Amino acid sequence: RQMDVIANNLANVSTAGYKRESAKFEEYVMQVAPSEGEKGTQQLSFVKDAGSSRDLSQGNIQDTGATYDFALNGKGFFAVQTPQGIRYTRDGHFTRDGNGQLTTEQGYALQGDGGAITITPTDSNVQVNKDGTVSSTINGVSNPIGKLRIADFDDAASLTKQGDNLYSTAQAPTTPTATTIRQGALEASNVQPVLEISHMIEVMRAYQATASLSQSQEDLNRQAINKLGQMPN
Repeated sequence: RQMDVIANNLANVSTAGYKRESAKFEEYVMQVAPSEGEKGTQQLSFVKDAGSSRDLSQGNIQDTGATYDFALNGKGFFAVQTPQGIRYTRDGHFTRDGNGQLTTEQGYALQGDGGAITITPTDSNVQVNKDGTVSSTINGVSNPIGKLRIADFDDAASLTKQGDNLYSTAQAPTTPTATTIRQGALEASNVQPVLEISHMIEVMRAYQATASLSQSQEDLNRQAINKLGQMPN
């Protein structure tokens, strides 16, 4: 399970806005009847997969020069409309569809405070301020388009992954006050490949040590059975 999580982190090292995850495990204790020679209820300890934890630390912001690339510097998520409802993402790579709406690569419309952000054919020199205000120039006159909707949550680490770098939650969204938006840039994944590879090596060594210990125990049992079988009645 831990190896799967690490491999997924490495696979998303180039995914904009991706947040690394780590596997979580808990102890599971079972009460069993005593074996021969034992007294009282005995405890068996097992390992339980408790899901994963998410690292929400800021990724590096990289300039792209693309008009519809936006990077969040601080807490929060972009809101997008999907067939299943509003979803949230840190991936700020958007494109303009045939209707002029700014959408994700999957076609989900980026949301502003008043709904989808739409760029008309007459809008030129589209600008996004640090506070998320979107404006353009029409015939030399500044034209307000809307303001990007940025949502934060009391427990952002518990958001549920929905695929396509999207999250869902039943929590009520709040508006972060210290977050700024940078146009023409993307937030990179916060995965550090060297650290992930070192973690992978640690997991492999731990697995090999456990497998070796198990094999040694089986060898001892086999030898004991063989010697007992050779003893005269």
